[in-house]
Amino acid sequence: MKIQSVLGPIDGAELGRTLFHEHLFIMFPGAEYDSTVTFDREAEIAEAGQRLTRLREDHGVRTFVDPCPIELGRDADAMRRISELSGVNIICTTGFYFQPMGLPPYWANSTTEQIAELYITELERGIGETGVRAGALKCATGAGQISESERKCLNAACIAQRETGVRILTHTTSGSCGPDQQDIFLAAGVPETAIVIGHCCETGDNAYHRQIVDRGSYIGFDRIGWANYNSDEARADALALLIEQGFEDQILLGQDRYTAMRGRYGRPQSAQEVADMEEAKRQGAWPPPYTHLFTDFFPLMTARGVPEERLYRMLDVNTNRFFSGGAPAASQMA
Repeated sequence: MKIQSVLGPIDGAELGRTLFHEHLFIMFPGAEYDSTVTFDREAEIAEAGQRLTRLREDHGVRTFVDPCPIELGRDADAMRRISELSGVNIICTTGFYFQPMGLPPYWANSTTEQIAELYITELERGIGETGVRAGALKCATGAGQISESERKCLNAACIAQRETGVRILTHTTSGSCGPDQQDIFLAAGVPETAIVIGHCCETGDNAYHRQIVDRGSYIGFDRIGWANYNSDEARADALALLIEQGFEDQILLGQDRYTAMRGRYGRPQSAQEVADMEEAKRQGAWPPPYTHLFTDFFPLMTARGVPEERLYRMLDVNTNRFFSGGAPAASQMA
């Protein structure tokens, strides 16, 4: 099965070591109208190219998946240029974010079929006039329950997945609604192995994780390093338990980090969050690098008895299998 990168289709063998949920640029809806903020797109592209080059040279990363929602500043042309600069494959997605942080009214009030038509167009023909084709579908839901408009977007993704065969990557909020997302996908006939339920490391609840992996889908531990969502120690404990239970073939790793935030964050931030961010900027450590997984999180896992080679297998093998359409070993899905 060919996988669509921003530079064109590639074979699964070309994916190599893959970070499956990261971002280049984020811009929340409305920031484009903020005349008090200056964006330096060329400088951002250059910085992103350097960051991805370092990932490739220092940590062997060959593919970078950026599931940026359509309305959060997705810049397909910039992705293509950054891939050319860095020598790293980039896979982008089509799909909307969750309410109230995204999902513009035009699309929230569209029909499921109209949304699906957009998704299929971006997957098969390309994004706008860029010629860049999306390589996967992005879905997102808010905390606690799935809204009517979010449900339409999930159902549209099901239509597009059945039409094109591409994979579905999701955003969940506050460790909730992952099994509910999976219910919708499976009921619509999406293969369980074509689904990764994202941001599951926001909760350490093993029962929540097991609801997903027991039904054969992949699970994303893909906000590693974000202390405001959960501690890395809690993530490491939860991940080690899933590995002990035999589900390491169904786990994908990522950090949900970005090179640049264009404008302000899309939700109110506490005074402490703002202060921490400003201090990190003064120290030259914001936005944080994409290397945290290797330099900080892997040592937490080895301290819990998980050898590095098993962690690298999640980056080298699991993501390849997921995008290529393969299934985890049957023993992992018992």
